Amino acid sequence: MDGFDFSPLFRSTIGFDRMTRLVDAATRTESSAYPPYNIEQTGENSYRVTVAVAGFSQDELDVTVKESALLISGRSKSEDDGSKFLHRGLARRAFERHFQLADHIKVTGAKLENGLLHVDLVREIPEAMKPRKVAIASGDKAQVIEQKAA
Repeated sequence: MDGFDFSPLFRSTIGFDRMTRLVDAATRTESSAYPPYNIEQTGENSYRVTVAVAGFSQDELDVTVKESALLISGRSKSEDDGSKFLHRGLARRAFERHFQLADHIKVTGAKLENGLLHVDLVREIPEAMKPRKVAIASGDKAQVIEQKAA
C-alpha cells in the first residue's frame, strides 16, 4: 500500500484537503541525501535550516518560498578550466531541497557563511489567532466585548 485513503474523513470535514498533500509529501522519500542539511529550533518561535553547500557561490544558490513550501536549489556554473582531477570529492552537482512549511512560518533571511547556507524562519501568529483574556462581569449586566476584524 503506497497511499492513504482519506475519503471517509471528507464526508464530515471541510477544508482539510491540504492534509492529503502534506501526508503525501511526508511519505515520499527523496532519492538523494545530497546536500546534507540540519533543521534546528533556535527559539520558541524561530527555526534555522542549514544546508552544506561547499564550493557554491552566492549567485549559484537560490532560496524560494512558494505556497508554504521552501525550495533551496543550487546550480554550479561551468568550471571547465582544463584541470585534470585525480580525485574529485567535492560534488558541486545541481540540487533541489524541498521543505514543507507550517502555517504562519515566514522566511526572515538567508546567509552564506563558510560553505553553509543558513535560512532563518520564524512563526508569526496573527493577532486574531492569539489567545485573549475575556473579562467576567458580575451582577445583572453582561459586558459586551467588541472584536476587531482581522
